[in-house]
Amino acid sequence: MNPLEVATKPIDEYFMSLQTMYPRAYNKKTTNPYTKTRVILMNGTEYESVWFLHQFARHCDVQEIKDALAVVRKQEQQQQKMIACLKPLDESILETTISYEQLAIDLTATLAQTDVNKNNVEALNFALLEDFDHLYRFSNLMLLDVPGADPAQLVGKFTEIMPGRPTLAHHRYPKDDLCKAMDANKSDLYSKLVAGIITAAEQQTMNYYMNIAQWYKNDLGRQLYAEIGMIEEQHVTQYESLKDPTCTWLEQWVLHEYTEAYLYYSMASQEELPQIKQIWEHFFEMECAHLQLACHFLEKYEKTAPSKVVGTGEFPALLLLGTNKEYVRDVLERTVMLTTNRQYYVDVMNLPENADFFRYQNQVVADAETVASHVVIAKTADKLGQDYRYQDKAHPVKELQNRKKDNIVLARSRSKVK
Repeated sequence: MNPLEVATKPIDEYFMSLQTMYPRAYNKKTTNPYTKTRVILMNGTEYESVWFLHQFARHCDVQEIKDALAVVRKQEQQQQKMIACLKPLDESILETTISYEQLAIDLTATLAQTDVNKNNVEALNFALLEDFDHLYRFSNLMLLDVPGADPAQLVGKFTEIMPGRPTLAHHRYPKDDLCKAMDANKSDLYSKLVAGIITAAEQQTMNYYMNIAQWYKNDLGRQLYAEIGMIEEQHVTQYESLKDPTCTWLEQWVLHEYTEAYLYYSMASQEELPQIKQIWEHFFEMECAHLQLACHFLEKYEKTAPSKVVGTGEFPALLLLGTNKEYVRDVLERTVMLTTNRQYYVDVMNLPENADFFRYQNQVVADAETVASHVVIAKTADKLGQDYRYQDKAHPVKELQNRKKDNIVLARSRSKVK
């Protein structure tokens, strides 16, 4: 499929009525977990698009381009509102959160296994274990607050629920979150897509937690959302730093629109709910129109062929969401002890004693026993006799096999790991 060659209508014909914008929501009890994750992914993709177009407009002095940005941005806003309302009224904050973390895990694992850019893959694998741990912490919060809840059913048992790199170890000095940027001119098209897709997805999670924390019904939940929201901010910093900052605004616009077209086509190819599949197909056509418009401006104002950004335009292999249990287990077993030291991934046991990581840990989470990500496990174990997990077999990391006591040392201290 080549979105540059898709026949589209004039841009102004893609506006929707407010009635059309409000869709029929999915049924939370019968809908496949990966339909829910696709909805979250595309909601985040549209959110990223809207704010990119706002930032572009604030840095643009060409009226013709500003006019076009306003038109496209309004349509992207309509798309985002429609996708957001696919979530049903009876889906709780925590139920949505479980889907957010399942998306983070399986999207990250899928991208890591299909990208050829080593820098991207290392970043993906590193954050994968942290989102994996977040699913475990939020699932335990659900067991505390929702009697009879079963997070394993929410993820369709496609994703295991057990400790990853413990959240206590995620709190890092901000400079250590930055990665080496790619050279867009030398990078594979799919690698550029990967950096954009994962940045938008993690940004959506960050925004959700940032805004939902104050609405949770008890102090522990509010604290847990705030804590993990800070880690999601770190992930956004990490992933956005992978992108080439020397690309022009118009080149970035072309890549944004291409990414959206690629994702909608990918989502439609796998979607099993007819009413949602139809939305993905319609929005794919809209994005083809937006992409072709962006390419027109790239050629007109920068004399640059779209091929510089997207090659021939042909889509790479489509992005398909599914289970990644064994891959996650493998990464967990091999890299659970890693942290970051500027642009490098380092075993925490090999960090110098004066590393910024330890200084920051002492400022932010020195009293580990009172930190929400630990307290939620301690309280669940106290209430139920052990933590909540869904796992197919024993945990691959010996230090994380104890279900009655949360490990507050692993991957955050040079002390002997217990």
